[in-house]
Amino acid sequence: MSGPARSWAPSERRWALRHALLEARSTGRPLRFPGAFTPLSSRLIQEHGFDGAYISGAVMAAERGLPDIGLTTLTEVTERARDISAAADLPTLVDADTGFGEPMNAARTTTLLEAAGVTGFHLEDQVNPKRCGHLDGKQVVDVATMKRRIRAAVSARTDAGTVICARTDARAVEGFDAALDRAKAYVDAGADMIFPEALANLGEYERFAAALDVPVLANMTEFGKGTLHDVRSLGNAGVALVIYPVTLLRLAMGAVEKGLARLSADGTQAALVPRMQSRARLYELLGYAEYAAFDQSVFDFAVPGPTTQPPATPGTDLQEDHR
Repeated sequence: MSGPARSWAPSERRWALRHALLEARSTGRPLRFPGAFTPLSSRLIQEHGFDGAYISGAVMAAERGLPDIGLTTLTEVTERARDISAAADLPTLVDADTGFGEPMNAARTTTLLEAAGVTGFHLEDQVNPKRCGHLDGKQVVDVATMKRRIRAAVSARTDAGTVICARTDARAVEGFDAALDRAKAYVDAGADMIFPEALANLGEYERFAAALDVPVLANMTEFGKGTLHDVRSLGNAGVALVIYPVTLLRLAMGAVEKGLARLSADGTQAALVPRMQSRARLYELLGYAEYAAFDQSVFDFAVPGPTTQPPATPGTDLQEDHR
C-alpha cells in the first residue's frame, strides 16, 4: 500500500475484522497479523497479503530502549497506534497491557485507542507493573479485578465494532484449568476474543477453542516458552488469529547489527548496498508519485534505481549467523 489516501474508515475496519474472525473460526484458516514495528512496515505487511497488523507493547518498549516491564505510557502507545493505523488499509490490534491502571484507566484507554483509529486491543490480567508474558515471575490479579477491567473497557466503547480481547497470563502461574476458567469468566464480562498467553502445545489451543464461544488468538513469538506452530496446524486447533509480534523488529535489528559490523570492518557500506531497500522502492512505499497528484513539484525528478547503486566489492557478502 502506498500513497496519501486511505480508503477504510476505522469503523469499517472494525466490523470487517469481526466478520473475518467469524469466518476464520468456521473455515479453520486463521488471520495472520505480523507485528508492525513502524508505520511504514505496516504497508509492507499489507503488500504481502497479511490480514492485519499487530502493535506490540514489547516492541514499543524496545524501540524506546526499554524492557517490557510496564514502562511505556498510554500516551506513547496511543500515538504509535495512531501512526501505524493510519499508514495502511489494515485492521490493527494493539497491546494495551493492563489498561494502564484501575478500571477507570481501562475505560480511558478504550476512549483514546478508539479515537486513534485502532481496530481492536487487548487487556491482560497481570498485576501492575506487568512484564513480558514469556518471562518467569509473572503475577496475575484475581478474576474479579480483571472482569472489572473488561467491563470498564466495554462500557467506554463508542463503536460496537471495536474488538476487545482479553489476555490471560494464568497458564504459567495457576495452570491450564485455571487459565481456561478465567477465559470463560472474561467472555462473560464482555470480551470479544481470548488471548491465552504461553500455552504449552497445540492440544491446549484446541481445548481453549473448543470450550469458548469467541475467537482464540495465538501468539507465535520467537524465543518464548511455546513452540512456533505453523498457521495450518493452529487453524486445525481452532485458532482464529495468529500474531507474530516481534518478528519484523528482530529481523530488522539483526540486519542492522550485521550491517554495522561490516561498515566498521570495511570502512565503507559498498558491500551492503545489494542488501538494502533501494531508493526507488522506498519512494514507492512512501507514495511520492501519489502525492504529486496534489502538487507536481513534489515528485518532478528521476529516482535512481537499483542499477545506479555503486557495485559491491566481490566476496564481501554478509555471513549468515545461525545462532
